[in-house]
Amino acid sequence: MAHLFKKKTVDDIIKEQSKELRGTQRQIARDRAALEKQEKQMEAEIKKMAKSGNREACKILAKQLVQLRKQMNRTYAVSSKVTSMSTQTKVMNSQMKMAGAMSTTAKTMQAVNKKMDPQKTLKTMQDFQKENMKMGMTEDMINDTLDDIFDESGDEEESQDIVNQVLDEIGIEISGKMVKAPAAGSSLPGAAASSKQATISDDDIERQLRALGVD
Repeated sequence: MAHLFKKKTVDDIIKEQSKELRGTQRQIARDRAALEKQEKQMEAEIKKMAKSGNREACKILAKQLVQLRKQMNRTYAVSSKVTSMSTQTKVMNSQMKMAGAMSTTAKTMQAVNKKMDPQKTLKTMQDFQKENMKMGMTEDMINDTLDDIFDESGDEEESQDIVNQVLDEIGIEISGKMVKAPAAGSSLPGAAASSKQATISDDDIERQLRALGVD
């Protein structure tokens, strides 16, 4: 029973009106069809009276035919008016829905604006930007410092590894081929000759480097 006392919404009213207008259109169409049928019968009757030579009957029937056709034209006008009313009702309903949506949106925006403090929001954004820049600068400084620490150590080790590799390839061992300082009494001719044989000239090293493709 509760639905019987439920308040009708705008959509409910428009649905009922649209239903009534469609019913009116169907009734007008039936009336027009009946008038068209009557028109054909009257035209046939006029022809019959004309053939029989009854001029008076023809005039009377002709006047009735004119009135009948006027009534048919009125049905077209009424049908057009009903269609226009139906369209106008739908347009009004659409406009009401749009207005309701705009009203809801306006209320929402108003509530948000009340909660939001523009000055506070601006300050928060500025603070965020400042702290973000500060954090970025700190991160860059830390990264640069770490790069300096690890790069220097790494470069030195890598350079030493390359030197060792090149010297190994040309057959020079840092520990084995270096000329040791002569001990006491090593100034003998034999010692000098032995020292001379162990010494590799710069020209020999450069020649071997060129052979390996190292400039």
